[in-house]
Amino acid sequence: RSSSSSSVIDPTHSCTSHTPRHPHSHLIPAVTHILGRLELVTGASAGSMILEVFDDNDKLVCTLNGDDSALLGSFNVEENYRIHVTDNSKKMGEFEDVSKVEKYELSEEEYSKRNESVRAFMVKNKLGKYNEEEQQKLEEQKRALEREEEEKASKITVGSRCEVKVLGEPTRRGEIMYVGKVHFKPGIWVGVKYDEPHGKNDGSIGGKRYFDAPMKYGGFTRPACCEVGDFPELSYEDDEM
Repeated sequence: RSSSSSSVIDPTHSCTSHTPRHPHSHLIPAVTHILGRLELVTGASAGSMILEVFDDNDKLVCTLNGDDSALLGSFNVEENYRIHVTDNSKKMGEFEDVSKVEKYELSEEEYSKRNESVRAFMVKNKLGKYNEEEQQKLEEQKRALEREEEEKASKITVGSRCEVKVLGEPTRRGEIMYVGKVHFKPGIWVGVKYDEPHGKNDGSIGGKRYFDAPMKYGGFTRPACCEVGDFPELSYEDDEM
């Protein structure tokens, strides 16, 4: 701007949607100076840049190319205008496509030989899976839980009435429809057709059907959350006068 000794402008680039924050000029620079600074910001070569100035309504005001020695103040540039850099030597998105970036890969054998890696530290200090004693305890606990689950499941029979209690959810009653392994998670699961539409499915998950139930009346729970017994359907008629 010819009427001021400073200008604040934001650059944009034709090859990326990212807006570089820089350069803010506190003196009226020459176009060649702007080109040099934009090289650092955009990565484009000054010789391949086309500089276009847009106002705050994104309307083209002028082009800065031509006389590189001309001062920015000699153009119709106002505060907060935008300089758009068009770089014909690059393609749109070329700076954003990380699939083209060569990646450093280390083989398993080479990584194992390193003494200052995270793995080496964990092995040295017997942490996590490298603590055999701790891993053995965890495996024993896992097997104990599996035996407990199998014992509980053996007492649950299809066709029995049940009550399901899951932490953070209301108590539900229904009929046992399935007991056994499932494809979506490990362990033994119990399929229940609830008396009310408080379930999550219709007895099928991921296209595999385990039992039939109306939508939202079916659900699966762990044996530990399911109690078999004389649980008739709840009646709410006596709760109102």
